[in-house]
Amino acid sequence: MVDVVTSITIDRPLQQVAPYAADPANAPEWYVNIDSSRWLTEPVLEVGSRVAFSARFLGRTLSYVYEIAQFDPLERLVMRTSEGPFPMQTTYSWEAAGPSTTRMELRNTGRPRGFFRLLGPLLGKSMHTANSKDLQNLKRLLESS
Repeated sequence: MVDVVTSITIDRPLQQVAPYAADPANAPEWYVNIDSSRWLTEPVLEVGSRVAFSARFLGRTLSYVYEIAQFDPLERLVMRTSEGPFPMQTTYSWEAAGPSTTRMELRNTGRPRGFFRLLGPLLGKSMHTANSKDLQNLKRLLESS
């Protein structure tokens, strides 16, 4: 089982951070390993919506579909995939850390299969490193706009 939690404080208001981070169309801009995202349903964030992603991780190209399991604007987004070598749940949570500052937490949990299961503890460490870079990218993008 992998459970990786990473957080960051972004010097932008919650009303700017949450909608940007939650929009799958923006994922390739701030995720280091995500190459593309594509809506499979109407492009609306709601429970049941589905988004296909293409990503690179540990030298492999992954294609997977996330289904929105929970969405509370300005508070939480939960996405799940049950397919592929790494069934996973990704949770974004946001909270105001001040009038113009937001704390964002990114959590990935899942049970890797096949090749990824063999990686054991290395997988969690690699995910934490990648997630930290992703959140730093998000911070840089939002704070420079």
